[in-house]
This record gives sequence, C-alpha cells and structure tokens, in this order.
Amino acid sequence: MAEQKVADAAAGSRQLAQLTAALKQARLDDTLNRSDNITLFAPTNHAFNSLSQAERDVLLNDPERLKKVLTYHVVDADVTPSELPNGSFKTLEGSQLTTSGSGTSFKVNNTADIVCGNITTANATVYLIDALLTPPD
Repeated sequence: MAEQKVADAAAGSRQLAQLTAALKQARLDDTLNRSDNITLFAPTNHAFNSLSQAERDVLLNDPERLKKVLTYHVVDADVTPSELPNGSFKTLEGSQLTTSGSGTSFKVNNTADIVCGNITTANATVYLIDALLTPPD
C-alpha cells in the first residue's frame, strides 16, 4: 500500500471493497489520488454492512449525500498517532471530526472504533474504522 495512491491502495484491500465502490460511484477516487498529505478514516465493509440495506440503497443512490458523507471521512492533513488522543480535524466536507482515546484504543466522533491505523500510502495516512461517520447537518 505504501507505494500506491490512497484510492488505489483501498481498492486492493478486501476490507475496503464497499468503500472503494462508493468512492468510484461518487467520483472521488481520482480526487483522493491527486490529493497530498491527507488522512482517510476508512470505513470497512463491516461499517457499511452495519447499515440496513434500505439505508445503504438511499445513501448510494443519492450522489450529493454520498459525496458529503465520504468527504467527511477525509482530513486535509497528515494525522499522526500522537494527535489521536484528543484530536479535532477539519474534513474535506467542511465540518470537524474528533478523535479520542489512549494506548491502542481510539475512537472517531465517540462512535467509530479505529480498528487498524497509521497505514501509509503514497499520498495519505489511513485509519480503518468500524462505523460510517455522519457529517453534522
């Protein structure tokens, strides 16, 4: 993954198949690949599967909403593990997301667990999370 751009790296991960499909559908894959020094809080397949089929269908069939949700998972900065205990970051969507925790247990917005993190790609840092984040309205 370290030598690939972030969307391409995600496409190579079975755990991120639904995220990859959503990024392509929202036409964000090239945007993320062209960005530098970003952080992706990447929802795993488990995160997408925690939505009901109806909720997934509504999200995936609303391009504007899908783009808003996905860009809320991207921070325009390289978030390091030392920033996770009490972090607040502006997302590409425009809102803030927060991180909290200690040791090896961290959360995003007090709802999503970081299940694996500090994964380096050619242009991004990736943290896998177990829930889909919802931007504030």
